[in-house]
Amino acid sequence: MPAHALKRSTLLTLCACVLVAQSMVAAINLLIPQLGSSSLHPSHTEVLWTVDAYVIVFAGLLVPAGALGDRHGRKGALLAGLALFAAGAATSALAPVPALLIAGRGLSGAGAALITPATMSILVRLAGPERRAQALASWTLALGLGGLAGNVGGGLVGQFLSWRALFWAMVPLAAALALAVAVTTPRTARSAQGSPDPVGTLLLTAGLVAVLFGIIEGPGHGWTSAHILSAFTAGALLLGAFTLHALRSPAPLFDPRVFRSRGLCTATLGLATGFFGLFALFFVNSQYLQEVKGFSPAVTGLAIVPLIVGMALVPRFAARWAAHPRPVVGTGLTLIGLGLLAASTADAHTPYPLYACWLLVLSAGTGLAMPALTLGVVVSLPEHRAGLGSGLGTSAREVGAALGVAVAGTALAGHADFASGMGPALRVVGTVVLVATAVVVVVAGYRGTGRAAPVAPGTAPAKEPVA
Repeated sequence: MPAHALKRSTLLTLCACVLVAQSMVAAINLLIPQLGSSSLHPSHTEVLWTVDAYVIVFAGLLVPAGALGDRHGRKGALLAGLALFAAGAATSALAPVPALLIAGRGLSGAGAALITPATMSILVRLAGPERRAQALASWTLALGLGGLAGNVGGGLVGQFLSWRALFWAMVPLAAALALAVAVTTPRTARSAQGSPDPVGTLLLTAGLVAVLFGIIEGPGHGWTSAHILSAFTAGALLLGAFTLHALRSPAPLFDPRVFRSRGLCTATLGLATGFFGLFALFFVNSQYLQEVKGFSPAVTGLAIVPLIVGMALVPRFAARWAAHPRPVVGTGLTLIGLGLLAASTADAHTPYPLYACWLLVLSAGTGLAMPALTLGVVVSLPEHRAGLGSGLGTSAREVGAALGVAVAGTALAGHADFASGMGPALRVVGTVVLVATAVVVVVAGYRGTGRAAPVAPGTAPAKEPVA
């Protein structure tokens, strides 16, 4: 595919799609107080599931959704994802009872699972080797900005509008994006392996959902409770069953032997590490600014905007160093860890400009490491499996994000109030990030090559029809 095949209009459209899908992970968090007192009268558990349903379905379906796009057409998967996303948002906006609100959130999460890998896969196919690093830097920026847009949008809606307005806004926005995709985005060659793997898809999805349920619900139920231990046990058994099935199947959803690649393993660990730290900060930040500093929801959403600066500017430089990912990744993840440790010193008397400086450190680290790690996943798999690579990478991000929130929440629960628990919680998260960074850079020896990985058994590309 020639480099000029990726037009600016296509790049902007695809980045807008992933930004909107990612924004709905964070936006709902700032609406929890309004939801809790709304006419739906949700219980505490129903409020939590309103938040979690999107993340669990989104992350649980990413890998099969990416493989589906590779096999049956990435543009079609993207358009279907936007339709599901809009349908779920409309369902949530109209919901007369909490159960329907939760169902709508899950449906939107399924749409996001189709959108995210399809966008990256199309970019990889259209950009070609010459522009791949720059295109993935833009895509990664859009992913990060999605979290910030969710915080800002959720805060503004919580301050001035009804929670239903957030979901209504997604319907015309998704329709406009679908029109833009139809006009600007060409079809790309799909993988020749067209046989579906319903058994593998069911096993993998159920296993991931069980693990994510355990991670997300762990702080509330207790990590040693029967519910959580059962969830982790079921997840491990289902993922083990998927591995055995995939190794024996002539046409698996994906071959687990792709994880023999040290580059793929290390890149996915690095992505999980970065989002572990970033989403722990998102979780703590909104409570710190509202409960300790006394900011309104709208101001709280805007107060995290300094994170945009590094994410917007640093990837432009990081793309130039794509051939030397090890120092780039190490420096970026280290900055995230150090930024968290610095933020752990914040209290009621900390001036906001100083707190914003620590956000800038985190922002620079994210902008430096994430594009290189995303590229590391891409070059570890054959080009025709770009959708699968995106699914694996984004699954690592979402699992890392869920773990970050869970670990921060557990650390906070051990203290009398938020003000006394924030510092220890962020120090725990920051320390974990730095230790994981050492594993990524030193032990695993992350190296990006810019070359496609050897094709795993059963995945050799043949003639690729365009779809």
